Amino acid sequence: MKREEIQNIINPKYIDDAKIEELRHNFANAPHCKHIILDDFFTEETANLLFEHFPPFESLNVIRKSLNENKREDYNFEEWNPIFQKVRETLASEEWSKILSEITGIDGLFTNFDSLGQGVHQGAQGSYLDVHIDVNVNVEKKIWRRVNLLIYLNRNWKPEYGGDIELWDTAMKECLVKYPPNMNMAMIFVTDENSPHGYSKINIPEGESRKSYYAYYYTPLEEGVEYKDSKFLSRPDDSFAKKTATSFKEFAKIKVKQVLSKLNITSLDFQDKNKKK
Repeated sequence: MKREEIQNIINPKYIDDAKIEELRHNFANAPHCKHIILDDFFTEETANLLFEHFPPFESLNVIRKSLNENKREDYNFEEWNPIFQKVRETLASEEWSKILSEITGIDGLFTNFDSLGQGVHQGAQGSYLDVHIDVNVNVEKKIWRRVNLLIYLNRNWKPEYGGDIELWDTAMKECLVKYPPNMNMAMIFVTDENSPHGYSKINIPEGESRKSYYAYYYTPLEEGVEYKDSKFLSRPDDSFAKKTATSFKEFAKIKVKQVLSKLNITSLDFQDKNKKK
């Protein structure tokens, strides 16, 4: 896929050499964790089509509902409007991956077509995702997760709805920056222990939802890179009970996975348990 084809999906200004250099500079010099915000990321036509054909909340098969999260996600592109497959192919293209590598300074980025590659998230009334650090390795494919690209698709999102994407300091003492999940706004950030992120509970009217498209980018797994599981972190204003429950749950999760590892069983074997019956 050539640059002139990419600009049918991605806003042409983001594939201009001068703009790429500007984004590279901004990313490298971000005051907190390395990240940038790109408004109007997709072309207007693409963004509108994604919004208008976004899969209904009830149709999303992967249910994330626990102490620390309440949302749904899915990656069944073949069941959705063709615009989703066009976006997936564009974001996985060699040319866009090369541009992303130029922006982030991380050579050789690529994304997958599995659940840990691209898909959609959606939250209904009361949805939230507590601050967390993402898993750093795709164990099945033995690749190293490096960068998240999140594109929000919420038309007429109002401040009182909440749901801002938050980036926190590693000590979990301060929210460093937060951004409303506005229509066609993209966020690119490094996926490591320096990027705790999440969003607080939303309060939205009937018929509304918090929608986003995700693409996770990887490089080959390098020697010395140790697997680190995803980890939820407590906010300073969380109740003592929730802080205690979160700490215990995360500790128990690690111990269970250690046992499964000794039995040569991976969490992938239990993935269907998260799917809607």
